Amino acid sequence: MHDLADSVESMEQLAAVWRTMVLDREPDADVRDLPGIAVRWADCRFAFWNCVTLTGVGTGADLMERRLKEAAEIMRAKSRPGFLWVFEDLLDDEARATLGTAAERAGLAYAFPGTGMAGDMLPLPDPDHADLTFVRVTTEEHLRAYADINSRAYGFPVEDGRDGLADSTLWKHGVHAYLAVRDETPVACAATVEAQGRLFVLLVATDPRWQRRGYGEAVTRKALYEGALATGATRATLHATAAGAPVYPRIGFRPNSPMRFYALAQ
Repeated sequence: MHDLADSVESMEQLAAVWRTMVLDREPDADVRDLPGIAVRWADCRFAFWNCVTLTGVGTGADLMERRLKEAAEIMRAKSRPGFLWVFEDLLDDEARATLGTAAERAGLAYAFPGTGMAGDMLPLPDPDHADLTFVRVTTEEHLRAYADINSRAYGFPVEDGRDGLADSTLWKHGVHAYLAVRDETPVACAATVEAQGRLFVLLVATDPRWQRRGYGEAVTRKALYEGALATGATRATLHATAAGAPVYPRIGFRPNSPMRFYALAQ
């Protein structure tokens, strides 16, 4: 088990950042803080903006089971699919041991793992990559390119990714979002946003045709560099998928919070 404070930080960063991202998708945004559950549900086609998470600390098995059922009921009431995020170290030992079976009884299916990470590595040097130029997202064309890279990288239909970012003033002016461009073609993207005195990294992706060239790491460094320059933040946090997890320790992040993502069972 990791330091409990790290897992609390990771969960609180999710709740804070997703509040901002989901409210950006109004009028269908559902942002509520219930006992032990945070609802951050845009009800848009981009499934990552449809989120419920357990927020209790030291939650026991019986209470966890009740909250899993409540979370599943919230998800069933929505028109668009999304995920329940569970930070494993916020559960007590018995609850962690029974999480899988309790989730099944609630009608939830395990989707994929994740890892919360953090590091006090800022500021970073301004990055350079021989293949790339970095372009800040400031136009609708940039936003579409950013969304399309995420859709291709994560296997979403293009329309779903665009529904998560289209017409967003926040992403064009409030988020430090960058495209990595090779020969006039956007090939990777990353963003940072300030939350509770930290920089949170989100929606890092590389077009599958251009992976394993260091492009994702380079553009993440750029988003961190520019975000730190603008905010003065010295600490950064993120939630990594299995594909991205090996990249971030090279930048200075330390894994500290195992996570599980659940969807409604079919």
